[in-house]
Amino acid sequence: MSDLFAAPPQPVDGIRVGIGGWTYAPWRDNFYPKGLVQRRELEYASRRLTAIEINGTYYGAQKPATYAKWAAETPEGFVFSAKAPMRIMQSRTLARTGPQIEDFVGGIAALGDRLGPIVWQFDAGRRIDRDDFAAFLGLLPPRAAGRALRHVLDVRDSGFVDAGYVALVRRHGFATVFTDSPDHPSFADVAADFVYARLMRARSEVATGYPAAELERWAQRALAWARGGEPDDLPRLSRDPAPPAQRRDVFVFFISAAKERNPAAAMALIERLRDRRAG
Repeated sequence: MSDLFAAPPQPVDGIRVGIGGWTYAPWRDNFYPKGLVQRRELEYASRRLTAIEINGTYYGAQKPATYAKWAAETPEGFVFSAKAPMRIMQSRTLARTGPQIEDFVGGIAALGDRLGPIVWQFDAGRRIDRDDFAAFLGLLPPRAAGRALRHVLDVRDSGFVDAGYVALVRRHGFATVFTDSPDHPSFADVAADFVYARLMRARSEVATGYPAAELERWAQRALAWARGGEPDDLPRLSRDPAPPAQRRDVFVFFISAAKERNPAAAMALIERLRDRRAG
């Protein structure tokens, strides 16, 4: 366990790669060192990855002291993204959720400089009124505790997601989630000064979750986004150009699917990005 506090990886060209959460029993067989106590799993994971998406906040926010503790356990430069509590997105009238948004954001701001994007996930199955949704976007604060915030929209109703949705999100400078999952709307229109991708097709039979050729292609896509461009092989909804940028931060998370393989997938992608920088 001598390498527990080994020098953590650094983002390559502003690209951060991680997984969803850090507590998952199968990872104690193929990711965490044997004998590592559970309370130190975040310390270990944050020194093998460059970001983690906190999924637990979708089911209920934590106390600010808990967020501060998580931040203290991670190395400088590490970043959490976090899913906002589902009770906000499931509210009957989104335009009236201001106090709930303020309460959640005010608490999670205790992550300090470890706080990255906040993800607002709208699951399929509920009808969204466009005017109400537009009013909701106006409630998302640009700053908290003196720091700029980044917001990400993950709308999973294919009937709502169209070019008009992309244009609305772009007006606010928010990002949308790109996912490679066939179960959710999949589109790669860049809407902000950063990109947020959730990769959900890991396979159990592949040690790194994704085959080498697919990881290489994701490295190429991430670098294209980071360098201000766009991959030429992903679907889009809008014909309008993306907001111009010379550089972008990029967040890539391996989520769900064959979850036991996601840490290996993330580390393999980080290694490919490192190799490209070294080359």
